[in-house]
Amino acid sequence: MSMPEKRTKVIEVLNKARSMELQSIYQYMNQHYNLDDMDYGELAKNMKLIAIDEMRHAEMFAERVKELGGEPVSEPAGPVIKGQEVEKIYPFDSGEEDSAINSYNQFLHVCQENNDNTSAKIFEDIIDEEWKHKSYFDNIAEHISKLGASYLATIAGTSASTGGTTKGFVINGGNA
Repeated sequence: MSMPEKRTKVIEVLNKARSMELQSIYQYMNQHYNLDDMDYGELAKNMKLIAIDEMRHAEMFAERVKELGGEPVSEPAGPVIKGQEVEKIYPFDSGEEDSAINSYNQFLHVCQENNDNTSAKIFEDIIDEEWKHKSYFDNIAEHISKLGASYLATIAGTSASTGGTTKGFVINGGNA
């Protein structure tokens, strides 16, 4: 296989991943607005920070596509699910992260098979961050499942502020 063919395969998976990230950004920001509207400030704040992580991921993929001579996609992978109840958000998002992790592991192998260790490293780093998101979503889902209204009452009225310089969830140590 020629170099241009190998590059094309890598650009294809980078763009698939970028499209998935764009969908996550829209989904998580929609959830952020709704959680804030329900007055679950702390949950809203962390959802916004996770969306910002996904924005950084989308940019990393786009920058690599450009480095390889491709054109980054701008369409999200799917529609935003709107109006989710707080009890449904976290198991849903955990599933989305799980799907991303599975896809990104496959995409990482495509990069390795096509001798692009730089793109493979980007996938490795982003997979690590997606695991942190999944773990957070799983923890919140478990709290809501086990404690329900009691847990949500402790969150109600908390601040949704992300401060003056918002860097994202993972960059803030997974604990904003």
